[in-house]
Amino acid sequence: MTTANPTADFSDDANNRPGKIRNRALWTLQILLGLFFIIASGGPKLVIPNTLTDNAPENLTIPFGLLIFIGVVEVAGGIGLMVPRLSALAAAGLSVLTVLAAGTQAFIADKPLMAIFPLVLAAIFAWIAYERRATITDLRASLSR
Repeated sequence: MTTANPTADFSDDANNRPGKIRNRALWTLQILLGLFFIIASGGPKLVIPNTLTDNAPENLTIPFGLLIFIGVVEVAGGIGLMVPRLSALAAAGLSVLTVLAAGTQAFIADKPLMAIFPLVLAAIFAWIAYERRATITDLRASLSR
């Protein structure tokens, strides 16, 4: 006969993982936002950068190399959101990127209302990174072997 030990030491990783419903919601968000960043946000910066720079407002001139770099980071972040081991790191990186995008909209483009959408995305990415934080420790453990 086995008895349950109420003081048993459970792994921190098991306690840091989201439940079944929350996990499904997270994966749905991660896939949708990953596809958005690959197809609608980063992709055009890599495929048609000249068109984007030609159509940009005068007060928002971004150097061509920076535009390509941002496109690469967005596509990599979108892919990373859909890779289980990289999802937390990708979400954290995209959270920083979207905060910087909000700052660009608010202060450089002088359109503070346009900063709301990137800030909402930053909050969502921060939540994803927090919920997936166990993947960071798993990745660190697998790299230290």
